[in-house]
Amino acid sequence: MNDLLPALGALVPSVGVGLLFWFAMRYIVRADRNERAALARLDAEEEMRSAAAVHSTVRGDGA
Repeated sequence: MNDLLPALGALVPSVGVGLLFWFAMRYIVRADRNERAALARLDAEEEMRSAAAVHSTVRGDGA
């Protein structure tokens, strides 16, 4: 039992740094995923507006 506590104490900093790294990477990956989704939505809206403008010009409605 006397050897167990120093061994666990030596592992605590490594586990703590590992958890910090995991949380940081998790945050970065989620932020990237959300940014890509937002850009995809913006691109889809822009494409829809562009197609509507071309469609109205072709029909002769004016723009």
